[in-house]
Amino acid sequence: MTRGLLTDKVAVVTGGGGGIGGAIARRLAAEGAKVVFNEIDQSLLDATVSDIEAAGGVVTAVRGDIRLPEAVDALADAAMAVANGRVDILVNNVGDYRPAGRFLKTSRERWTASYAMNLEHVFACTRAIAPAMVSQGSGSIVNVSTVEAFRGIPANAVYSAFNAGVNAFTRSLAVELGRDGVRVNAIAPDLMDTLQTPVEAMLSGRDPSLVRQWVPLGRFGRPEDCADVVVFLCSELSSFVTGHVIPVDGGTTAASGWYQRADGKGWTNLPTAP
Repeated sequence: MTRGLLTDKVAVVTGGGGGIGGAIARRLAAEGAKVVFNEIDQSLLDATVSDIEAAGGVVTAVRGDIRLPEAVDALADAAMAVANGRVDILVNNVGDYRPAGRFLKTSRERWTASYAMNLEHVFACTRAIAPAMVSQGSGSIVNVSTVEAFRGIPANAVYSAFNAGVNAFTRSLAVELGRDGVRVNAIAPDLMDTLQTPVEAMLSGRDPSLVRQWVPLGRFGRPEDCADVVVFLCSELSSFVTGHVIPVDGGTTAASGWYQRADGKGWTNLPTAP
């Protein structure tokens, strides 16, 4: 491989098998990073490893459920083994966007599950990896949040709240670790064509030509769009950027919101009426 923006850096990615996480893992490797990633799905794990190695990259994969302490420990141990304790990049990518229904009908069990998936693992992985960055005096942490942390999202209030927590954690940790040479930022995607939110599902029953009305840039996002911004945040190109959450949304945060459906059956952020 040719030298890239992240040559010889050690990069850790959670959920690096599919969707946004898979695109990030592949892109970091393409820029020369030695990638260590976690993935719960064996087929997705294998696909990422195969793609990175076929392109001449260096990769270590650790299968496990990142919500569990033992999976966090295994990922951290694998990362530390790559370069004798040096870690340059951490991307906390794992999250779960699945509408839970009206808040008053949700349960404590559902809140706890959402907390583990969308916020707690960010704390746990950061606590496991960041000390190495502080010790070496450099590093970049990128958290994957969502635009729904900035606007109201009906039927998913808990998910929105925990991602707002990711944003607040990002800003506060950036202040704490700045003097240690560690930068902390986040990205906030929207309308991404991924395994969790495929374009086919988002367009079901809708006129595809309306995409130009919903998204200022006129298209749905691709996981690679997120990966490109993560590379920027992990490289020297952003050496004076910390504590920020960057929307990767085609302009939707600036231009759109949620709308009550005309038939009274819930809400939509993809209006079908002119």
